[in-house]
Amino acid sequence: MQVNQAAGLQNLFTSPAPSPREERDIYHQAASLRRVSQKRRTTRTIAVAGGKGGVGKTTVAVNLAMSMAMAGKDVMLLDADMGVANIDVHLGLSPTRHIGHLLEGHCTLQDLILTAQNGLKVVPGGSGVRRLAKMGNGEHAAVIRAFDELIQPPELLIVDTSAGVADNVAMFAAAADDVVIVVCDELASLTDAYALIKILAHDFGVRRFRVVANMVRQASDAKKLYEKLARVCGRFLDVALDYMGMVPHDEWLRQAIRRQGAVVDLWPSSRAALGFKQLAGAVDTWGEPAYPDLGRIAFFSGQSVPAAGW
Repeated sequence: MQVNQAAGLQNLFTSPAPSPREERDIYHQAASLRRVSQKRRTTRTIAVAGGKGGVGKTTVAVNLAMSMAMAGKDVMLLDADMGVANIDVHLGLSPTRHIGHLLEGHCTLQDLILTAQNGLKVVPGGSGVRRLAKMGNGEHAAVIRAFDELIQPPELLIVDTSAGVADNVAMFAAAADDVVIVVCDELASLTDAYALIKILAHDFGVRRFRVVANMVRQASDAKKLYEKLARVCGRFLDVALDYMGMVPHDEWLRQAIRRQGAVVDLWPSSRAALGFKQLAGAVDTWGEPAYPDLGRIAFFSGQSVPAAGW
Protein backbone atom coordinates (compact mmCIF):
# COMPACT_ATOMS: atom_id res chain seq x y z
CA MET A 1 0.00 0.00 0.00
CA GLN A 2 2.79 2.46 0.89
CA VAL A 3 4.52 1.70 -2.41
CA ASN A 4 1.28 2.33 -4.32
CA GLN A 5 0.66 5.59 -2.49
CA ALA A 6 4.18 6.81 -3.22
CA ALA A 7 3.84 5.89 -6.87
CA GLY A 8 0.52 7.72 -6.98
CA LEU A 9 2.04 10.90 -5.62
CA GLN A 10 4.92 10.73 -8.09
CA ASN A 11 2.46 10.32 -10.95
CA LEU A 12 0.73 13.54 -9.89
CA PHE A 13 3.90 15.51 -10.56
CA THR A 14 4.89 13.73 -13.76
CA SER A 15 1.47 13.83 -15.47
CA PRO A 16 0.85 16.23 -18.38
CA ALA A 17 0.05 19.86 -17.63
CA PRO A 18 -3.66 20.78 -17.47
CA SER A 19 -5.56 22.77 -20.07
CA PRO A 20 -5.57 26.61 -20.02
CA ARG A 21 -9.02 26.52 -18.40
CA GLU A 22 -7.76 24.23 -15.62
CA GLU A 23 -4.77 26.54 -15.11
CA ARG A 24 -7.10 29.51 -14.63
CA ASP A 25 -9.07 27.57 -12.04
CA ILE A 26 -5.87 26.80 -10.12
CA TYR A 27 -4.64 30.37 -9.93
CA HIS A 28 -7.99 31.89 -9.03
CA GLN A 29 -8.82 29.62 -6.09
CA ALA A 30 -7.80 32.25 -3.60
CA ALA A 31 -10.89 34.33 -4.38
CA SER A 32 -13.22 31.47 -3.42
CA LEU A 33 -11.58 30.45 -0.14
CA ARG A 34 -13.50 31.22 3.07
CA ARG A 35 -11.83 33.63 5.46
CA VAL A 36 -12.97 34.54 8.97
CA SER A 37 -11.73 37.81 10.45
CA GLN A 38 -10.65 37.94 14.06
CA LYS A 39 -9.01 40.49 16.29
CA ARG A 40 -5.42 41.17 15.26
CA ARG A 41 -2.68 39.78 17.47
CA THR A 42 0.48 41.71 18.21
CA THR A 43 2.88 39.02 16.97
CA ARG A 44 2.85 37.47 13.52
CA THR A 45 4.01 33.85 13.47
CA ILE A 46 5.50 32.23 10.39
CA ALA A 47 6.14 28.46 10.31
CA VAL A 48 8.79 27.18 7.91
CA ALA A 49 8.16 23.58 6.84
CA GLY A 50 9.21 21.30 4.05
CA GLY A 51 7.98 17.77 4.48
CA LYS A 52 11.18 16.16 3.23
CA GLY A 53 14.50 16.60 5.02
CA GLY A 54 17.42 18.09 3.14
CA VAL A 55 15.51 20.86 1.36
CA GLY A 56 17.27 23.61 3.33
CA LYS A 57 14.34 24.41 5.60
CA THR A 58 16.45 25.41 8.61
CA THR A 59 18.75 27.54 6.43
CA VAL A 60 15.70 29.37 5.09
CA ALA A 61 14.30 29.90 8.61
CA VAL A 62 17.63 31.18 9.97
CA ASN A 63 18.34 33.57 7.12
CA LEU A 64 14.75 34.79 6.84
CA ALA A 65 14.76 35.62 10.55
CA MET A 66 18.20 37.22 10.38
CA SER A 67 17.22 39.31 7.36
CA MET A 68 14.26 40.70 9.26
CA ALA A 69 16.39 41.37 12.34
CA MET A 70 18.92 43.22 10.18
CA ALA A 71 16.05 45.33 8.83
CA GLY A 72 15.33 46.51 12.38
CA LYS A 73 12.44 44.22 13.24
CA ASP A 74 12.04 42.52 16.63
CA VAL A 75 12.32 38.86 15.62
CA MET A 76 12.36 35.60 17.56
CA LEU A 77 13.34 32.22 16.07
CA LEU A 78 11.99 29.01 17.62
CA ASP A 79 13.81 25.75 16.89
CA ALA A 80 10.88 23.33 16.89
CA ASP A 81 12.90 20.43 15.50
CA MET A 82 12.75 18.77 18.89
CA GLY A 83 15.44 16.23 19.71
CA VAL A 84 17.66 17.08 16.71
CA ALA A 85 17.56 20.87 16.92
CA ASN A 86 20.53 22.65 15.36
CA ILE A 87 19.75 26.35 14.99
CA ASP A 88 22.15 27.05 17.86
CA VAL A 89 24.91 25.35 15.83
CA HIS A 90 23.98 27.34 12.71
CA LEU A 91 24.41 30.58 14.65
CA GLY A 92 27.35 29.64 16.88
CA LEU A 93 25.32 29.74 20.11
CA SER A 94 25.92 27.62 23.21
CA PRO A 95 22.66 27.11 25.10
CA THR A 96 22.75 25.69 28.62
CA ARG A 97 19.00 25.00 28.72
CA HIS A 98 16.42 23.87 26.21
CA ILE A 99 12.70 23.18 25.78
CA GLY A 100 12.98 20.07 27.94
CA HIS A 101 13.87 22.22 30.97
CA LEU A 102 10.79 24.34 30.27
CA LEU A 103 8.50 21.30 30.18
CA GLU A 104 10.01 19.98 33.41
CA GLY A 105 9.32 23.29 35.14
CA HIS A 106 12.97 24.19 35.70
CA CYS A 107 12.75 27.49 33.81
CA THR A 108 10.38 29.76 31.92
CA LEU A 109 10.40 30.39 28.19
CA GLN A 110 11.90 33.80 28.91
CA ASP A 111 14.87 32.06 30.55
CA LEU A 112 15.61 30.09 27.37
CA ILE A 113 15.98 33.05 25.03
CA LEU A 114 19.45 33.59 23.56
CA THR A 115 20.54 36.62 21.56
CA ALA A 116 22.32 36.07 18.26
CA GLN A 117 23.81 38.58 15.83
CA ASN A 118 21.83 41.72 15.02
CA GLY A 119 19.61 41.21 18.05
CA LEU A 120 17.89 38.09 16.74
CA LYS A 121 16.33 36.18 19.65
CA VAL A 122 16.57 32.38 19.58
CA VAL A 123 14.66 29.73 21.54
CA PRO A 124 16.75 26.50 21.35
CA GLY A 125 14.92 23.21 20.93
CA GLY A 126 17.51 20.80 22.34
CA SER A 127 19.57 18.25 20.46
CA GLY A 128 20.36 14.66 21.36
CA VAL A 129 17.65 14.57 24.02
CA ARG A 130 15.58 11.43 23.55
CA ARG A 131 12.66 12.70 25.61
CA LEU A 132 12.23 15.70 23.31
CA ALA A 133 12.16 13.47 20.25
CA LYS A 134 9.26 11.56 21.84
CA MET A 135 7.18 14.55 22.93
CA GLY A 136 3.43 14.02 22.91
CA ASN A 137 0.77 16.37 21.57
CA GLY A 138 0.09 17.73 25.04
CA GLU A 139 3.72 18.74 25.41
CA HIS A 140 3.75 20.38 21.99
CA ALA A 141 0.67 22.33 23.04
CA ALA A 142 2.40 23.36 26.26
CA VAL A 143 5.32 24.80 24.28
CA ILE A 144 2.95 26.78 22.06
CA ARG A 145 1.01 28.11 25.05
CA ALA A 146 4.24 29.12 26.81
CA PHE A 147 4.62 31.97 24.31
CA ASP A 148 1.53 33.62 25.81
CA GLU A 149 3.58 34.24 28.96
CA LEU A 150 6.41 36.19 27.33
CA ILE A 151 7.00 39.50 29.07
CA GLN A 152 7.50 41.30 25.76
CA PRO A 153 6.21 39.38 22.71
CA PRO A 154 8.27 39.93 19.54
CA GLU A 155 7.00 41.55 16.39
CA LEU A 156 7.66 38.35 14.45
CA LEU A 157 8.12 34.71 15.44
CA ILE A 158 9.73 32.35 12.92
CA VAL A 159 9.18 28.65 13.70
CA ASP A 160 11.57 26.11 12.20
CA THR A 161 9.63 22.85 12.16
CA SER A 162 11.16 19.40 11.86
CA ALA A 163 11.29 17.34 8.68
CA GLY A 164 8.50 14.93 7.79
CA VAL A 165 4.74 15.02 8.17
CA ALA A 166 4.42 13.80 11.77
CA ASP A 167 2.06 15.24 14.37
CA ASN A 168 4.63 17.66 15.80
CA VAL A 169 5.29 19.23 12.39
CA ALA A 170 1.59 19.68 11.65
CA MET A 171 0.83 21.01 15.12
CA PHE A 172 3.50 23.73 15.11
CA ALA A 173 2.69 24.69 11.51
CA ALA A 174 -1.06 24.85 12.14
CA ALA A 175 -0.48 27.04 15.20
CA ALA A 176 1.19 29.73 13.05
CA ASP A 177 -0.45 32.58 11.15
CA ASP A 178 1.40 31.73 7.93
CA VAL A 179 2.98 28.53 6.61
CA VAL A 180 5.99 28.66 4.31
CA ILE A 181 6.67 25.46 2.36
CA VAL A 182 10.27 24.99 1.19
CA VAL A 183 10.85 22.82 -1.88
CA CYS A 184 13.85 21.94 -3.99
CA ASP A 185 14.30 20.35 -7.40
CA GLU A 186 13.62 16.77 -6.34
CA LEU A 187 10.48 14.73 -6.96
CA ALA A 188 10.50 13.54 -3.33
CA SER A 189 10.51 17.15 -2.18
CA LEU A 190 7.33 17.91 -4.13
CA THR A 191 5.52 14.74 -3.07
CA ASP A 192 6.36 15.27 0.61
CA ALA A 193 5.37 18.94 0.43
CA TYR A 194 2.03 17.91 -1.08
CA ALA A 195 1.51 15.32 1.67
CA LEU A 196 2.13 17.94 4.38
CA ILE A 197 -0.15 20.49 2.72
CA LYS A 198 -2.88 17.84 2.48
CA ILE A 199 -2.63 17.03 6.20
CA LEU A 200 -2.69 20.69 7.22
CA ALA A 201 -5.66 21.37 4.94
CA HIS A 202 -7.76 18.31 5.79
CA ASP A 203 -7.01 17.98 9.51
CA PHE A 204 -6.40 21.58 10.57
CA GLY A 205 -8.20 23.77 8.06
CA VAL A 206 -5.09 25.60 6.86
CA ARG A 207 -6.01 27.08 3.50
CA ARG A 208 -3.11 29.30 2.38
CA PHE A 209 0.54 28.40 1.89
CA ARG A 210 3.60 30.35 0.71
CA VAL A 211 6.11 28.45 -1.41
CA VAL A 212 9.88 29.00 -1.50
CA ALA A 213 12.02 27.29 -4.13
CA ASN A 214 15.43 26.65 -2.60
CA MET A 215 18.81 25.74 -4.12
CA VAL A 216 17.68 26.42 -7.68
CA ARG A 217 19.87 27.47 -10.61
CA GLN A 218 17.65 30.16 -12.07
CA ALA A 219 14.31 31.90 -11.62
CA SER A 220 12.59 29.89 -14.35
CA ASP A 221 13.43 26.64 -12.52
CA ALA A 222 11.95 28.04 -9.31
CA LYS A 223 8.71 29.02 -11.04
CA LYS A 224 8.40 25.56 -12.61
CA LEU A 225 8.70 23.92 -9.18
CA TYR A 226 6.01 26.18 -7.78
CA GLU A 227 3.72 25.61 -10.74
CA LYS A 228 4.01 21.83 -10.44
CA LEU A 229 3.05 21.93 -6.78
CA ALA A 230 0.28 24.50 -7.34
CA ARG A 231 -1.16 22.47 -10.20
CA VAL A 232 -1.44 19.26 -8.18
CA CYS A 233 -2.77 21.02 -5.07
CA GLY A 234 -5.28 22.86 -7.24
CA ARG A 235 -6.63 19.60 -8.62
CA PHE A 236 -7.12 17.79 -5.35
CA LEU A 237 -7.09 20.26 -2.43
CA ASP A 238 -9.11 23.32 -1.45
CA VAL A 239 -6.05 25.49 -0.79
CA ALA A 240 -4.33 28.56 -2.21
CA LEU A 241 -0.59 28.57 -2.90
CA ASP A 242 1.39 31.79 -3.31
CA TYR A 243 4.86 31.98 -4.81
CA MET A 244 7.00 33.67 -2.16
CA GLY A 245 10.31 33.60 -4.03
CA MET A 246 13.52 31.65 -4.55
CA VAL A 247 16.99 31.17 -3.12
CA PRO A 248 19.65 30.38 -5.74
CA HIS A 249 22.28 27.71 -5.33
CA ASP A 250 25.30 29.53 -3.86
CA GLU A 251 28.62 28.28 -2.50
CA TRP A 252 28.71 31.22 -0.07
CA LEU A 253 25.77 29.65 1.73
CA ARG A 254 27.80 26.53 2.41
CA GLN A 255 30.64 28.68 3.67
CA ALA A 256 28.30 30.51 6.04
CA ILE A 257 27.11 27.21 7.53
CA ARG A 258 30.73 26.18 8.11
CA ARG A 259 31.39 29.55 9.75
CA GLN A 260 28.30 29.09 11.96
CA GLY A 261 26.60 32.22 10.76
CA ALA A 262 23.83 33.46 8.50
CA VAL A 263 24.89 34.19 4.94
CA VAL A 264 22.86 37.43 4.98
CA ASP A 265 25.11 38.63 7.80
CA LEU A 266 28.47 37.22 6.69
CA TRP A 267 28.19 37.79 2.92
CA PRO A 268 25.29 40.21 2.45
CA SER A 269 26.01 40.76 -1.25
CA SER A 270 26.04 37.08 -2.21
CA ARG A 271 23.32 35.67 -4.49
CA ALA A 272 21.85 33.60 -1.67
CA ALA A 273 21.78 36.59 0.70
CA LEU A 274 19.98 38.72 -1.86
CA GLY A 275 17.45 35.93 -2.31
CA PHE A 276 16.76 35.75 1.42
CA LYS A 277 16.41 39.53 1.64
CA GLN A 278 13.80 39.42 -1.12
CA LEU A 279 11.92 36.74 0.81
CA ALA A 280 11.98 38.92 3.92
CA GLY A 281 10.70 41.85 1.89
CA ALA A 282 7.87 39.72 0.55
CA VAL A 283 6.50 39.23 4.07
CA ASP A 284 5.81 42.97 4.28
CA THR A 285 3.42 42.64 1.32
CA TRP A 286 1.29 39.86 2.80
CA GLY A 287 -1.14 42.08 4.65
CA GLU A 288 -3.08 40.97 7.69
CA PRO A 289 -3.14 37.23 8.39
CA ALA A 290 -6.55 35.56 8.31
CA TYR A 291 -7.25 33.63 11.50
CA PRO A 292 -9.64 30.74 10.78
CA ASP A 293 -12.28 30.20 13.43
CA LEU A 294 -11.41 26.55 14.02
CA GLY A 295 -10.85 26.59 17.77
CA ARG A 296 -7.33 25.26 17.38
CA ILE A 297 -4.43 26.26 19.54
CA ALA A 298 -2.24 29.03 18.14
CA PHE A 299 0.85 31.00 19.13
CA PHE A 300 0.02 34.15 21.12
CA SER A 301 -3.71 33.43 20.98
CA GLY A 302 -4.30 33.16 24.70
CA GLN A 303 -6.49 30.11 24.06
CA SER A 304 -6.51 27.13 26.36
CA VAL A 305 -8.30 24.80 23.94
CA PRO A 306 -6.66 21.65 22.62
CA ALA A 307 -5.39 21.52 19.07
CA ALA A 308 -7.91 20.49 16.45
CA GLY A 309 -7.23 17.12 14.87
CA TRP A 310 -6.51 15.29 18.15
